[in-house]
Amino acid sequence: MGDSGAESLHSCIGLLGISAGSLLLAVHFYSSPRAAPLIPSTALGVLLLLVSALLAYAGIRRSLRNASLLVALCLTLSALWSGYGVILILAGQGALPGPGDARDALVPGLATFTLALLLLAVVGFLCREPLLGLVATAVSLASAHEVALHCSSSLGPSAVACSHLSVCLVGGYFALGRILRLLTKGNLALPGTDLAKKKAQEQGRGSAGSTNPFAAPGLLLNMLSASVFCCRLLGVTHRLFLGHVSWLWAAGTYQIGICVLSYRAMDVLMATAFGFTSILKFAGGYCLLYPTWQPEEPSLPTPFLVVFSILFAVLALFLSLQSPVDGLYLLVFVTYCIALACSPRGFFAGGPQGVAVAIFVSSALVALIHLYNVRARAKIPTGKGAVKALLARSSLLKLREGPDLHTPYLGYSKYADAEVLAYACSVLASFALTASGDPQAPRATVVIPWVVVAGGILKLLGGSVAFARGKTLESSAFILYSVMWIIWGLTRYSGLCGTARSFHTAVGIISFMLFNSFIVFCSLFLNMAWFFYSLTFMLIAVSFLLDAIHALPPGYDIAATLIFGLVSFYCFLAALASSTFEGCCLPMGRPMVQLSGVGAGTSKCLHLPARKASSVKRIADILRNGGTCGIPTDTVYVLVAACSRPDAVEKAHRSKRQAQDRPMSLWISSLKQLEPAKHLFTPLLWDFMEAAWPSPISLVIPRGEWVDFLGMKDSAKYVGTPQSVAIRIPDCSVTTHLIDLVGPIVVTSANPTGEADTTHHNQVYAKLGDKVDAVLCGGPSPENIASTVVDCTKIDSGNIGFFRVGIIPKSQVLQILEQVQKKHLVVPSSGLYPTKGWEELQSHGHAVPNGVGRAALVDPGPDPDPEHRTRF
Repeated sequence: MGDSGAESLHSCIGLLGISAGSLLLAVHFYSSPRAAPLIPSTALGVLLLLVSALLAYAGIRRSLRNASLLVALCLTLSALWSGYGVILILAGQGALPGPGDARDALVPGLATFTLALLLLAVVGFLCREPLLGLVATAVSLASAHEVALHCSSSLGPSAVACSHLSVCLVGGYFALGRILRLLTKGNLALPGTDLAKKKAQEQGRGSAGSTNPFAAPGLLLNMLSASVFCCRLLGVTHRLFLGHVSWLWAAGTYQIGICVLSYRAMDVLMATAFGFTSILKFAGGYCLLYPTWQPEEPSLPTPFLVVFSILFAVLALFLSLQSPVDGLYLLVFVTYCIALACSPRGFFAGGPQGVAVAIFVSSALVALIHLYNVRARAKIPTGKGAVKALLARSSLLKLREGPDLHTPYLGYSKYADAEVLAYACSVLASFALTASGDPQAPRATVVIPWVVVAGGILKLLGGSVAFARGKTLESSAFILYSVMWIIWGLTRYSGLCGTARSFHTAVGIISFMLFNSFIVFCSLFLNMAWFFYSLTFMLIAVSFLLDAIHALPPGYDIAATLIFGLVSFYCFLAALASSTFEGCCLPMGRPMVQLSGVGAGTSKCLHLPARKASSVKRIADILRNGGTCGIPTDTVYVLVAACSRPDAVEKAHRSKRQAQDRPMSLWISSLKQLEPAKHLFTPLLWDFMEAAWPSPISLVIPRGEWVDFLGMKDSAKYVGTPQSVAIRIPDCSVTTHLIDLVGPIVVTSANPTGEADTTHHNQVYAKLGDKVDAVLCGGPSPENIASTVVDCTKIDSGNIGFFRVGIIPKSQVLQILEQVQKKHLVVPSSGLYPTKGWEELQSHGHAVPNGVGRAALVDPGPDPDPEHRTRF
């Protein structure tokens, strides 16, 4: 299914999900006056959770190329109905027994989404998406009616049901139009639902790449969490309790998802910001959940919140260079953390709740800007141009921009680098441990959210993204540390092991220390910063071990966490600087141990994404200058050099260990490159090459004077054998475009002789090291089977053979040859056969049916010429 078809399908899923959820709520409110509703609260809550999951899928699967408001609408409604569904389940199970508990639990979320959906509707009408604007308006009106129903008995539930029914009708109409368009392949569409006409305009609005389409839903989630505390401060709700936890944790969970999607949109700074704010939401939910089993309110560790405010301030400073509006917005969270640190009651105090009002208002304004800028042609200025003009005058600081901004060292990745968030989470988790708390009541001090969410979940996210970017060591360390933080945080600060420690706990910690010792050893070959980062975490593990065996010296754990926190903070700053500025502002240091081969030397092998024409041009420049490169093909990765550079041909030959008996082959992009030597080829061979290519078919042809036309000079001895040369035109647009730029190239497999074929760009550098100057990264090979190698040295006598049957079957090659032979063995107009020619064919045992001659098609058996077993 094409991109437009997939987008139509996901649009249908999202709109049908909106209609289904609205229909459920309409039925619920129509039947609410009855003694027994048609849908019980618990069942309705479960159904809304299923619908919210469907909406989240539709929003996530929407293409980044077409950042429609439907993405924000689906994700926003998914968060609304997930929190709503949990509250209905709690009410159905009797967890909200008070007469006004359900009302106090629902109002903050409903009020927030009323405003959020109204913002979506305004942007939809302004950006000429009227049907999405109508859907958002209808849902906003339904939420407003429900808020009015909970606040005043004068409005009956029928009005709310009518509003939800209107949502169902509008969404159903839009979904039906998209389904018709999908089924009829665009030939039939209901009025107002055919968005294909606007596709060219949408692609020109800057929604692809320049703006993060997921930032607006993340900002709307900040409104949701802030509204819980705003409503308490303004007296809309009577107290903060269990019913509000669903909104806070739903916002936190979805914001982690928005964090991942922001990495997918290559927006490191906003992804980090959403990771930070999600931690606050989980901490707030924990504080509201704690009084359900303990009468007192939990206390917040002041040092941690001060450090958190510093991290927010640093992130705001760097984000201001990308978007001053977003940077100023993050300063509100700096104030929020300071207010929490200064208030003994934490989230229950009036000071932080007052700052929450500022977060609510600022989040709404910034979300409106992001929503409009994603869709509109004329953007609302965010101050980025002024910052760029200011930095342009500086010779020290230069912003890192361009298409290769987030290109990983080992090729293409769908995600931006998440190391900034991972290092910051190490800082937060380490400083959270400085709060010892009461051993008899470990949960009374809010440590679990900081350690488990920041040090565990978000660091696990950072490790997963690092793995997707090809960083094996970094991802292994982040995942190992996240598991350690989660296990130890839950064990020590949730009271699972009580005041007594066990021998089994110590054994588990020792196992982690052994794993970390391996990471410390490997980091010697990475850089100095990573060596100290992994080594200081060993101090943390030692403090865990000493605590488990009751031998922890006073102050050791605080000293260890401070050292690890400071090292992590430096890594956080260095990662931020390297992702924002060109050049090495804060160096991570060189490897402490250098290896010969891979990773050695001062120059690194370039890794360029194959999907970009500029990358192919750079590879061509390297080849023309005498370099050797690894490139993707229609089969496996190969090592190539330009024929016009004899020194490069010899270098490519030397790159292969024990390659003296493995000749290289020739590749061209079209037969026009051999046109000057066409007279040196027989007509049958020339036409066979023309018919067989481009394809994964390598033809071994007689060596002759035509080789001299390629300019290899003395290095021609490394290509083919004294009697023959293998040649082909690959069926790969990237490869042929490169040959068009460079000219004919010599090719050999991108692996040492005797090893398995190279099927990924990461393996090229891993196997050949600095012997290759650059790698054109195309991801996994489309085929793991090599080309078919055909012996054409005796084709004019009617014989061909097969050195290797690869991806192209023998029957297909024989069919091509038969068609070419029909062209050359045509029946003369007089009806007479050339006697001598036919007698020679018949002597080989082949009949000549229907007046058409056939050449002998001979399979010479297994590998008669082992020189050509190299995979070309």
